[in-house]
Amino acid sequence: MNVLDGTGWSLQSLTAGPWIYAAVTTSILLDVFLPVLPSGILVVTAATAASATAAGALGTPGTTGITGTAGAEAAAYAPALLPLLICAATASMLGDLAAYHLARRGGTRFGHAVARSRRLTAAQERLGETLARGGGLLVVLARFAPAGRSVVSLGAGATGRRLRDFLPWSALAAVVWATYGVGLGWLGGRWLGATWLGACVPVLALFLAGSLAAYVIRRPAAAPAPAA
Repeated sequence: MNVLDGTGWSLQSLTAGPWIYAAVTTSILLDVFLPVLPSGILVVTAATAASATAAGALGTPGTTGITGTAGAEAAAYAPALLPLLICAATASMLGDLAAYHLARRGGTRFGHAVARSRRLTAAQERLGETLARGGGLLVVLARFAPAGRSVVSLGAGATGRRLRDFLPWSALAAVVWATYGVGLGWLGGRWLGATWLGACVPVLALFLAGSLAAYVIRRPAAAPAPAA
């Protein structure tokens, strides 16, 4: 138990109730347009609270950070891992599709915006090359990088990339990102308990993954080997 849990502002009490699924879904849907929204933090925090519910369902004793009748009621209404995972992955893919179609319909305006930014132009060139080669690792990595999801989804629509090339990788990115966030929260909750401390450590791991993904995306592509 930590100081915040002792004040009544426990992790489980703040994430208890069906509203948490709506909050997670809405945040993820909108953060493709507003990358400042803390959707990843919300997913990890809810998953940390859900770790206590999962432990109870498995009959495994764990440290929840909540005691007494109020704690038992909060744990009973804590989010569950599988619905949380489904909400996060589905909202991520739907948000990508919304951004893609919006940019495609306003392709000229978004195209001018991309052309004015060297960063966006370079990202779209790499995206086009990656999709043309039949690969989409960049789409998956961009889902972890700060604002990377926005750059890829809006850019793919603005530059007229085919949906059948973009959609499978967007779906894979959504599942990988949601699984990573929910898994981090669950591990943090099982390791440190469903407390604020148990949520902070996974959040730091989430930021670390984002920094690593941003570094890989920004790294210049290797020059082709000279012909013999």
